[in-house]
Amino acid sequence: MAQKQKVAYVCENCGYDSVRWYGQCPSCKSWDSLKEFREAPATAAPVRTPAVPAGRVQSIDEIATDDELRFATGFSELDRVLGGGAVRGSIVLIGGEPGIGKSTLMLQICHSLSRNGGVLYASGEESARQIKLRADRLGVRGRDISVLAETNLDRILDVAEKTNPAFLIVDSVQTVYRPGVGAAPGNLTQIKECTMALLRLAKDTGAVVFVVGHVNKEGEIAGPKILEHMVDCVLYFEGEKQNAYRILRAAKNRFGSTNEIGVFEMRDTGLAEIANPSEAMLAGRPAGVPGTCITAVMEGTRPILAEIQALVARSSFGNPRRMASGVDYNRAVLLLAVLENRAGLMLGGSDAYVNVIGGLKVDEPAADLATVLALASSFRDRPVSAETVAIGEVGLTGELRRVSAIEQRIAEAARMKFRRCVCPDFGTASLRVPEGIELIRVRSVTDALAAAIEG
Repeated sequence: MAQKQKVAYVCENCGYDSVRWYGQCPSCKSWDSLKEFREAPATAAPVRTPAVPAGRVQSIDEIATDDELRFATGFSELDRVLGGGAVRGSIVLIGGEPGIGKSTLMLQICHSLSRNGGVLYASGEESARQIKLRADRLGVRGRDISVLAETNLDRILDVAEKTNPAFLIVDSVQTVYRPGVGAAPGNLTQIKECTMALLRLAKDTGAVVFVVGHVNKEGEIAGPKILEHMVDCVLYFEGEKQNAYRILRAAKNRFGSTNEIGVFEMRDTGLAEIANPSEAMLAGRPAGVPGTCITAVMEGTRPILAEIQALVARSSFGNPRRMASGVDYNRAVLLLAVLENRAGLMLGGSDAYVNVIGGLKVDEPAADLATVLALASSFRDRPVSAETVAIGEVGLTGELRRVSAIEQRIAEAARMKFRRCVCPDFGTASLRVPEGIELIRVRSVTDALAAAIEG
């Protein structure tokens, strides 16, 4: 007698599951996020020879870590985000909007990965001819790179068992399916079952598995939240389609830091690494124009100079409009209130817009001072000196606080030929200042406005 499938309802946002449907998730309070999930009946897993003996209890001091092999992907930016390269036996999930460059990145790394073993590129979205045409455009070739246009995951696993590739790329998890699971491709049940099968393949054979996933309208990888808990690394490919720059950041990494980012540029010949992100972010910066200021942010261990632009205009309505892109909206509103109450700038009747150039997302308080200076510069219609970098956290009383890694930030500003750095006075007396740059130490927002804004 066939085993009956269990039916549950799983929240797409937080992974909460229930035996009944709710209009609002009881856990995360999101509306219409519970989707039907049918658990597949238990089936016998395919017999594979595990890479690590199972069932043996070991002391933590006896466990060897020498066999943790890392493979270079051919992109130092991707290796940086992964923590030094792809780890043997790991499964990596790469998410992003359609057309952002996920498939291009996966196909480009095949050439370098094939030097360490066979590569199987399984695509459920493109035919083999389409992949070949794109590979010719990207200059990717090699006898050790195999292409399989297939949506049936069981067939993909059969080919992987026969060819025993060192690297498996599945593009994408929303298009593949398992015939024994009674659900359509892209369903929560199919996504979970397919990912679990790929996870078993990675752990049993030691192959490195890359899985491509699309994102939903909230910007998260489509499917149950448990999908991100199952894999070893979760990478997000970000950027505007109209903008050539792409940013790869880690949301989860069991083998490295989640603070590193990789910067790429989309060209006709594919993705190219940006070795100097600061120079790329500042390219085309206007000189002598009000409403712009440069700051230094830390992305992992790397300092990057970012341009923050602001526009303050007289509002035509009773309620002024506030917009923020690249910075936290609530933080921008807070800084506007500080400027009005502590610096005497009457911004209550003006619309205010804040934007970070290049698609970079700045989420640390070190950019507060640059945001304040850009807003004040636009309001007063007086530019900030083009050779000035602003670093510091702004408090509610208008005081400036020191931020972490300030020496690395100042060194990056000096390397990019900036001559002045406005920074907090507290805790900066013993800093090692590079040659060619002057530190302007200030205690409050009022002092910073007087020191940085011309005229």
